[in-house]
Amino acid sequence: MVELLLKRIFKGTGYTIGKLYIDGEYFCDTLEDAVRDKKIPGETAIPAGTYKVIVNMSPRFKRLLPRLLDVPGFEGILIHRGNTPSDTAGCILVGENKEKGKVLNSTPYEKKLVELLKDKTDIKITIQ
Repeated sequence: MVELLLKRIFKGTGYTIGKLYIDGEYFCDTLEDAVRDKKIPGETAIPAGTYKVIVNMSPRFKRLLPRLLDVPGFEGILIHRGNTPSDTAGCILVGENKEKGKVLNSTPYEKKLVELLKDKTDIKITIQ
């Protein structure tokens, strides 16, 4: 089993910054939409919890990406590249949080994450 852990470390009004760990080791920073009590479509981070993850072909992005399953009230939640809150609609963006409200250098992190996970069959993510 591969265990991903996303620790949300900053919850702002327009975005959320976190740290992603793989099997207990720090992997990269993350950017999500704001955590909200009431969902605003395309502008709300998914609820904290533990979810099964698969890697499959994204119809939208046309490449293999990690997909979170059975997220209450959400569909199509992926972990992918991007830099600002406008690049996510509830998804988790990977990269380096070197600028306020952004993650940078996201493409290599997405590629490395997919490479690490693509042949695994038992993956879960816990979001705190």
